[in-house]
Amino acid sequence: MEEKMEVEVEIVVDKEEIVVNEFVQNVIGKAIAGAVSVLKGVNEEWGEMEIKVRRK
Repeated sequence: MEEKMEVEVEIVVDKEEIVVNEFVQNVIGKAIAGAVSVLKGVNEEWGEMEIKVRRK
């Protein structure tokens, strides 16, 4: 049986932290973790990932 992944998500917009509940953390965190985890070169035992998005 597959181990249940727990995630913690911190969202900061223009240096202001946005408070999100556990449901939102799980939805966003697991979606991002799942997408990034399958990329070549990503260690399957990763502990923390950081993604920055900038508007152009």
